Amino acid sequence: MARGTSRRGKTAAKVESGNAHLPSREEVLRFITENPDRSGKREIAKAFNIKGGDRIWLKDMLRGLQDEGLVKKRRKKILRPGALPHVVVLDIFSRDAEGGLLARPAEPDEEHEGPAPLVAIRAQKGARTAAAGIGDRVLARVFPTEDETGPAYTGRVMKVFEKRRRAVLGVFRELPDGSLRIEPVERRQPELLVDEDFRKGAKHGDLVEVEPVTRGRYGLPKAKVLEVVGSIATEKAVSLIAIHAHEIPHIFPDSVLEEAEAAEPATTKGREDWRKLPLVTIDPADAKDHDDAVFAEPDPDEKNRGGAIVTVAIADVAHYVRPGSALDREALRRGNSVYFPDRVVPMLPERISNDLCSLREGEARPALAVRMRFASDGRKIGHSFHRVIMRSAARLSYSQTQAAIDGQPDDKTGPLLDTVLRPLWGAYAILKRGRSAREPLELDLPERKILLKPDGTVDRVIVPPRLDAHKLIEEFMIQANVAAAETLEAARQSLVYRVHDEPSLAKQESLREFLASLGMSLARGAALRPAQFNNILARVEGTEQEQLVNEVVLRSQSQAIYTPENIGHFGLNLRRYAHFTSPIRRYADLIVHRALIAAKGFGADGLRPEDEARLEEVSALISATERRAMAAERETVDRLVAEHLAHRIDEAFSARISGVTKAGIFVLLPEYGADGFIPVSSLGDDYYIYDEPRHALVGQRSGRGYQLGDGVDVRLVEVAPLAGTMRFEMISEPEHLPGSSKSLHKAKRGTTRTARRAAQRPPKARRR
Repeated sequence: MARGTSRRGKTAAKVESGNAHLPSREEVLRFITENPDRSGKREIAKAFNIKGGDRIWLKDMLRGLQDEGLVKKRRKKILRPGALPHVVVLDIFSRDAEGGLLARPAEPDEEHEGPAPLVAIRAQKGARTAAAGIGDRVLARVFPTEDETGPAYTGRVMKVFEKRRRAVLGVFRELPDGSLRIEPVERRQPELLVDEDFRKGAKHGDLVEVEPVTRGRYGLPKAKVLEVVGSIATEKAVSLIAIHAHEIPHIFPDSVLEEAEAAEPATTKGREDWRKLPLVTIDPADAKDHDDAVFAEPDPDEKNRGGAIVTVAIADVAHYVRPGSALDREALRRGNSVYFPDRVVPMLPERISNDLCSLREGEARPALAVRMRFASDGRKIGHSFHRVIMRSAARLSYSQTQAAIDGQPDDKTGPLLDTVLRPLWGAYAILKRGRSAREPLELDLPERKILLKPDGTVDRVIVPPRLDAHKLIEEFMIQANVAAAETLEAARQSLVYRVHDEPSLAKQESLREFLASLGMSLARGAALRPAQFNNILARVEGTEQEQLVNEVVLRSQSQAIYTPENIGHFGLNLRRYAHFTSPIRRYADLIVHRALIAAKGFGADGLRPEDEARLEEVSALISATERRAMAAERETVDRLVAEHLAHRIDEAFSARISGVTKAGIFVLLPEYGADGFIPVSSLGDDYYIYDEPRHALVGQRSGRGYQLGDGVDVRLVEVAPLAGTMRFEMISEPEHLPGSSKSLHKAKRGTTRTARRAAQRPPKARRR
């Protein structure tokens, strides 16, 4: 009789079925629950000794469990819905009755409904990590428990992040009556009083960190100033709020700066000399660092007629940032550079990022380069990696390069037009054929850029044109990233992949219901491919639904992350993909560079065995820092625009509905790229019901309503610049919504008394 057990001895498959002694569904589900770190199809098959043709039975059974919602697929693992990954970032918030620490995920699973699962942190004898406490953020390995009455998981702390103080960020105010108050940045925080003895030199208008100290039964709570961050009236104050609110490291320790200053320029030793190859950098006009350079030429090989050779050279950051150094530890702590409209918080000091590693025009610089051969149909037919010394032939901007190709060369691009630029565009034409055959997801969502005045306030918001020059560099970089992943896989070298999972079953079903309301369908059961989404997007191109459908398709996608386990990149439709092209600003790329150095024998500064053992931990860290940066960047834009519009109360604006919930409507101001909220209670006399499949609020009596993507006119009624929130009133009348009313009837039946009461509560300020 076949018999399978987990290594922990928890699950034994003692099955006597009518067909090949296969395990029951319940046994497979129990194994998945108890072994989240070993729940891939291969591990399940091995645990239950499933071989040969029975693997097809297992695949079908797991697909059935997915269709029923009993399990979900996350990367290559099969997990129970709501299950945590094996390594996760946690926030410790309390203690249990026995004094043990309790934690919740710092980044809740967006697909999990209900409260985030609890994790009981268990002390480890002889642990090398610092002791964790309430208020700490930690990286932990988690394990499911069998106790149905207590926390769903136990956790072992792998790393304690910097201690988080119980601090509140706000603006120090001196009122005419002499009282000192703190106006909090977050709207959900109450105002605070500060005694004169605890102001710590703060002046009116200073951005400060304060710690609440007392709270009586009456009046405002009191606080003491911990740190004066800067003046809210000065340039760059708005991004400073996000930096402190998200605890983004922005001051380099002395040891890091000293190490950067002591670094010596690389030499030709151990490198190929590529200084005569006319590589060029193509970047935004205001770029301060240049970490990639490109060159292309027709392939001279007669066997590859019409093909091209594309070369991509990337700054050799690994030469200067060695594993275990002060520079390396700080780069990992930051994870990535953070880009605000008024500043950049870099991952590496300027001595490294803007000097030694910046591929400056006419200066010798170390680089890791990949030379790729493409057939005339765009297929990559070969590539090779090289560690080189190069010299950029020219620093060019996107608009400057595009102008030259379009017939308006300048003094710099004119001499390069025939020898460098036209061959680049010729190679790009070939790569476009390969991209078209690959059919990646093609969403059309414009990106806005905020232009600031010298004082740091908003001047205007623009949508930069999307040029072929942008697309050329993007496609060259994608192919270089693919080549890096392929080389490392072939060498069996550990690395960090950039992965993007297919949409979850829950999101697929939600999208399917939405499309049905527009008379479109999405196949059920078959594995989804980006081409299916592209077909939907093509059907609505040029119609009133174009923006709406693009938004909903975007929301259906999973979030890309870093992981040492490859599942491919769904959006790009690539089987293997690793970030290689921006080691100046992303730690993931630095890991890939080190892996290539080790795999190709390029030097002693490659990835070490001890670094490989930590890749799971590092992947979780840099995925978290990426999400942190995105949130901080978004909130800064919201605050800048809210401050810009604070004096325009009662004015009308053209807007687009960007989100719909039971509580109300989120609207985006296309002119400014920021959004606000309209409470459902302010929509009028009708009673509005949330129609989830159609992303709409529909009047119960009139049957008319408002839907995601609708263009509407709104009036600004309230602005909170520090919080970055705006509240609007709807001016536009509700419209008849196309599609079946079945979803509305379903929404009516599902509306509980609690939801009705919540929908009619007074509006609350939005917190992004």
